[in-house]
Amino acid sequence: MVKKIKTKRSGKEFFKRQYGETFKYLFSIKNYLKIVFYLFLFSALVGFFVPLPEALSMQIFEYIEDIISQTEGFVFIDWFGFIFLNNLQSSFFSLLGGFFLGIFPIIATLVNGFLLGFVSNWSVSLEGVISLWRLFPHGIFELPAIFISFACGLKLGMFVFHKDMKKAFKESFIGGMKVFLLVVLPLLLVAAIIESAFIYLG
Repeated sequence: MVKKIKTKRSGKEFFKRQYGETFKYLFSIKNYLKIVFYLFLFSALVGFFVPLPEALSMQIFEYIEDIISQTEGFVFIDWFGFIFLNNLQSSFFSLLGGFFLGIFPIIATLVNGFLLGFVSNWSVSLEGVISLWRLFPHGIFELPAIFISFACGLKLGMFVFHKDMKKAFKESFIGGMKVFLLVVLPLLLVAAIIESAFIYLG
């Protein structure tokens, strides 16, 4: 009995310590989070307000139509798996892709922001400004998770500018993976549940 209590206590202390270190690292990359946020906002505004060449617009619409055809007939669990796995893949590879001077997370930030702006503009043109409120629930948990993951990737790419590159890479990689597992992953799970429910229930 005493052993079980000690095990539970040590387990709680372990997770408490891990989360403490994780949020400490997260606070240390706040400037990278700001960079990702402003890049995303800029590209979203460009996607919303700047008209695209017709050929490029058609490519995006074809991409959207392809997703619609793939997801036709989906039930809640199908939507959950589709949304969660897509967001997980995007977030994880953007984090790891930061190894290359942070270029991949920057590109991913700009592309995701632009697509959100483009789709928002399309939605407004079809159903009016009120349609943006229907998009809002989809981003409450998903966007913070993506921003955090992209920021970790950007931070990871900065190891080449440190004198002790090996140490800088190790710290950024371990810190980023802890953030991904303890913060990003739970946010993506919640986001997938909420988005799946909204889509499935209409």
